[in-house]
Amino acid sequence: MINLKHLVFCTLIVLIAPLSWATPLKVILLGTGTPNADPVHSGPAVAIISEGKSYLVDAGVGIVRRASAAALNGEGSLKAANLSTVFLTHLHSDHTLGLADLIFTPWVLERQVPLTLIGPQGSKNMVKHLSLAYQQDIDMRLHGLEPANDIGYKVNTTEISDTGVIYKDKHINVEAIKVEHGSWKSAFGYKFSHNGQSIVVSGDTRVSPELIKAAKGVDILVHEVYSQVGFNKRAPVWQKYHSSFHTSTTQLAKIANQVNPKLLVLYHQLYWGSSDQDLIDEIRKAGYKGKVVSAADLDSFEVN
Repeated sequence: MINLKHLVFCTLIVLIAPLSWATPLKVILLGTGTPNADPVHSGPAVAIISEGKSYLVDAGVGIVRRASAAALNGEGSLKAANLSTVFLTHLHSDHTLGLADLIFTPWVLERQVPLTLIGPQGSKNMVKHLSLAYQQDIDMRLHGLEPANDIGYKVNTTEISDTGVIYKDKHINVEAIKVEHGSWKSAFGYKFSHNGQSIVVSGDTRVSPELIKAAKGVDILVHEVYSQVGFNKRAPVWQKYHSSFHTSTTQLAKIANQVNPKLLVLYHQLYWGSSDQDLIDEIRKAGYKGKVVSAADLDSFEVN
């Protein structure tokens, strides 16, 4: 005789089990650029999408417009009014020049909640002074004829100084990873995890043991890189800088071999005359055989 309760329970298990995997973690490269004024590559900014909610890493130039382009491509969580959470890796200008845009443009476009910002020490001071710089704009929108809510321009800022879990909600778990970015005292990468899936975004970094440790076995590793071939042609003063602050293709091949990600995504690329394929070829030549892609703005990758 069939046990009806048991049959219903088993049916529910079959139906529910796949749901946790129905919306895999996704990463969208909103900006893959550097301080160079490259019209093809907007300032560094990355979006992690989990169960229909977006989480941003860094706020480079063009972030809101790139997010709007992604929204037009079908990613509704990146509509301007939905941009409500950002993690800053460090406070270099190319990673933060879009912060005023991220604070104010979504508010003008009817964001109903304050922006949640998590970043290194100095983040509160940056937000404070940006808000002061735009005080007349805020006053006009609050007290002029334009309808505007009195919440969406505000920023709830949390400064972090240590590693480990620094944010968690029902959609995502976020860990801060201490990275070595030249003489910056406080620079972080971030690991996003949900339902056994994970994505690590390096931020700007040279070879960092803590990042390698935290990223081992990750589904997607999004990592900055510069061309080793191009580096070899640079002046000694620039070689000293880049080797202290950033990661070469040769070094990244070694990192990837230790981390063994399912997918390695290059961003914040310094080409110096090289192409995306050249970067990949350099990584291959250095001994990495895993799946790797050099990303362009608005490229999207899902955990699988």
